[in-house]
Amino acid sequence: MKIRTIQFFSIFLLIFLGWSHSYAQSFYFGADLSYVNEMEDCGVVYKENSAAKDPYQIFSDHGCNLVRLRLWHTPSWYDNLNSGNWYSDLQDVRKSIMRAKAEGMKVLLDFHLSDTWADPGRQLAPAAWLGVIDNLTLLKDSLSNYISGTLLALDDDGLLPDMVQIGNETNRGILLSPQVNDSGWVLDWNRNSQLFKAAIAAVRSVESARGKSIKVALHIAGPADAGWLMQGFWSNGVTDFDIIGLSYYWAWHKPTTIVDAGNVVTQLRQLYPGKDVMIFETGYIWTTQSNDNAANIISEVNPDFAPASPENQKAWLIALTQEMINKGCKGVIYWEPAWVSSPCWTQWGQGSHQEHAAFFDFGSNLLPNGGMFWMSHNYDNLVDVHDPAGRPEMRVQPDSSHRTLNIDIAGLAFEKEVTVRLFGPDGKIAASRSFSGVSAAPFSLQLPLPRLPAGIYYACLYTGPRLAISTKVWLNQK
Repeated sequence: MKIRTIQFFSIFLLIFLGWSHSYAQSFYFGADLSYVNEMEDCGVVYKENSAAKDPYQIFSDHGCNLVRLRLWHTPSWYDNLNSGNWYSDLQDVRKSIMRAKAEGMKVLLDFHLSDTWADPGRQLAPAAWLGVIDNLTLLKDSLSNYISGTLLALDDDGLLPDMVQIGNETNRGILLSPQVNDSGWVLDWNRNSQLFKAAIAAVRSVESARGKSIKVALHIAGPADAGWLMQGFWSNGVTDFDIIGLSYYWAWHKPTTIVDAGNVVTQLRQLYPGKDVMIFETGYIWTTQSNDNAANIISEVNPDFAPASPENQKAWLIALTQEMINKGCKGVIYWEPAWVSSPCWTQWGQGSHQEHAAFFDFGSNLLPNGGMFWMSHNYDNLVDVHDPAGRPEMRVQPDSSHRTLNIDIAGLAFEKEVTVRLFGPDGKIAASRSFSGVSAAPFSLQLPLPRLPAGIYYACLYTGPRLAISTKVWLNQK
């Protein structure tokens, strides 16, 4: 697994690679994998070289070191889709964070601050807050409690994200009422800035309470709009953040070129010293074909990277990333590279609106020369070193009654006490047990189980508060 961030995540999960250059920096190669749990529940089997493989491992193996995950407040519209299961709510995000951290990847949690998609044209407040939508004091209180409560709950299970973004593509503000949202362009900086400051303060309160660091990001769609929007944030007192995140898609932000986007990064770094800049969303199609009945949301390619093909998908990403590295940007995140076709429905159609821009072919097999390999390209000006330790392994096998888990662990040295937790399909702890006096691998543990419904569970091994490794297990108790 290639990784290019210097900060240690945990001593047994970070894997380094080594290059040297006269000027070097760390870099995040990211993927928004918010759809993966849903796709798997819809029957998708991800494959590499035609062999089934855990998608988080696929991304980790090919250089991904940051996973972005969206969080909706109460996505009850899922009640009317497919089997009625909810996704991108807190329980689903918990499972995704477990999977990402178990593969040694950092996590960026995307607070949409809505029950549904938030973007430059739609910033609907959660329905639960509509009763206080016009009372700024109470709305700030609801926002603060929601953000701090979410982060504290995640930290209780060793799942605190490394970064959070306050809102998603917040060009027109956050937490709008349906009436204001539908009235046309609105940007009330007095209201907007107070909400952002309250949200950021909530993150800082968790940092203080738990003694841990969380990077805070703002997120703007389109490099061309970043200058005046950032000036608005700054002049209205929203200054306590760490990262400026940008969305940049050729299809939606043309004629802004890769070089233009790089120049914007340079300007932002000069205007706001001490703040990092990252590309939080990008995407590029590998085909103009479709594999389902859902309309595809990206339809154009850059003339310099045409026609649409896996090779040009990779080439565009490499060109973008090298420009970002050259201009001091700290990372590039690809939006939904695993959102492939499935029998399930979205709010707008059956299948995926992004399968033609994913990193997998129409059989959910990794494209052999597609965008995935952008992350493992040999870039200039990056730090890579090798970690000889390798990846720890955990094999979990239920006994014949499925009332005890037999757990075998190899390749992991740890502290005096370890804890095994079993998380259910709902993201809640179904069983937990701590073990003392185990000091060297390989070793075996047993976790007794209560009566549990049949389904897929996640077994997670912690050393102290840190998640070391996790794996899925199917239970069907007799």
